[in-house]
Amino acid sequence: MSDSLSPAARRLCDLMTAAFPGPGDPDALRAAVAAGGRAPGPAVADVHDDDACGVPVRVYDPDPGASGRPLVVHFHGGGWVMCGLDTHDAGCRRLAAASGAVVVSVDYRLAPEHPWPAAPDDALTALLWARSRAAALGCDPDRTIVAGDSSGGTLAAVTALRAAELVAGQMLFYPPLDAAMDTRSAETYARGYFHTAAHMAWYWDQYGGDPAHPHVSPLRAPDLTGLPRTLIVLADCDVLRDEGLAYARRLGEAGVDCGVQLYPGVFHGFLGSPLPAADAAYAAAAAWIRG
Repeated sequence: MSDSLSPAARRLCDLMTAAFPGPGDPDALRAAVAAGGRAPGPAVADVHDDDACGVPVRVYDPDPGASGRPLVVHFHGGGWVMCGLDTHDAGCRRLAAASGAVVVSVDYRLAPEHPWPAAPDDALTALLWARSRAAALGCDPDRTIVAGDSSGGTLAAVTALRAAELVAGQMLFYPPLDAAMDTRSAETYARGYFHTAAHMAWYWDQYGGDPAHPHVSPLRAPDLTGLPRTLIVLADCDVLRDEGLAYARRLGEAGVDCGVQLYPGVFHGFLGSPLPAADAAYAAAAAWIRG
């Protein structure tokens, strides 16, 4: 049977899988993430931590003193259970440096200690804080974008649903969008592609909330009209691929300007990898932010 991953992606996927625990123990998963080596991101002129009405944030400003720039409020991935400001520091640096936008990275509360709606409430609080600080940050509040990878993509999508009038764009990198997980890709890539269906199902259980609620499963929102322009970035070999494609179709049917970038031969989480697809995805995302 042929492998859907590129040879380089397969080698990396197998190495990552061997070092990553199975689902069931938040402490073990967090320890594995903390122990993982990651390349530093590019230099950014000003990086500082701040407090967004009780939610810790990290602000990346590539050009202090500039004005009228986009403002990106970024939510990290990690199954709502792990990761934080440090694990996604390099990615936020890349986004800020490549786009010229100020990026506000949000350290929302994690499950299972803080189940739904703690994370989406923190996400909304951070958005409101960032917009209130837009002028001081040299940004145009009407160019505010919510963004996130994996579970952070869910938070970005939910935040856009809750406050569409405050958001000019949403950028979703391989987001979980429906707790049902009843798609073809969820079956095809359930095992052997790093991010397993078993992990995703466990993350949903830790996160909590009613799976039918649109602020849990955005794909189940009854009406998507009025949402801001959207970019959805997907890995072809990913349990979550078809949820992203389904959301893009629904957004398009609702009249939303929605673009999809589907990267072949890579797996969930490729944005944090040294694969060429990651460079391409960051460059395209930066161009979309500037646009």
